Amino acid sequence: MDLSLFALPFFIFFAEVCVVTLGTLRIIFVARGQKILAPVLGFFEVFIWLLAISQIMQNLGDWTCFVAFALGFTLGNYLGIIIEKKVAMGTVTVRIITHRDAAGLIGQLRGASFGVTCVEGQGTTGKVQIVMTVVKRKQLPEVVALIKAHHPGAFYAVDELQSAFDGIFPAEKARPGLVPLPVSKMFRSMMPHEQAELSRRGDGGAKSGAGQAGEPEPATFH
Repeated sequence: MDLSLFALPFFIFFAEVCVVTLGTLRIIFVARGQKILAPVLGFFEVFIWLLAISQIMQNLGDWTCFVAFALGFTLGNYLGIIIEKKVAMGTVTVRIITHRDAAGLIGQLRGASFGVTCVEGQGTTGKVQIVMTVVKRKQLPEVVALIKAHHPGAFYAVDELQSAFDGIFPAEKARPGLVPLPVSKMFRSMMPHEQAELSRRGDGGAKSGAGQAGEPEPATFH
């Protein structure tokens, strides 16, 4: 079997997967107002599409190219949605509606540093409490876990937000650096002493040079 026969269809398939994946992400980022990411993805999307379509136009009699293009389009849509969910950019509003006392749930949410607003409402079967919080999409699983653990069976809805300002959000977890924290603190504490020592040495060398030359010279640091 000549494997070279599958090289062109595989290229078209792979290119179309990339094109549609980038296109799906670009549309999502445009809807969320990502002014930098959307144009960058658009550039690569069109560039790869031109490479793929040029090969198809040169091989219109090869049906495998059309099948590869269609399969790449299908898989690209799926991968674009999966990648976007993994990246989880943006902000959402979570609304919990319950007939029971929500004081415990509110306390748990506030204990986790989420901003919470609670209002009274009237439902179909009587009075309800509406608990609302605005969170980052990456923090949504944590909020859902708190709802299921401390208020099981409660109705909740999640809505996308275009933007949110001046709210109460949990602090971002610090990422470990290349240098361990105790070591970095030790170096920072040593730096002022080293700089002072270098300054004293520079001043001494400048005075010595000025005495030998008979006139003052500025100190030079290398």
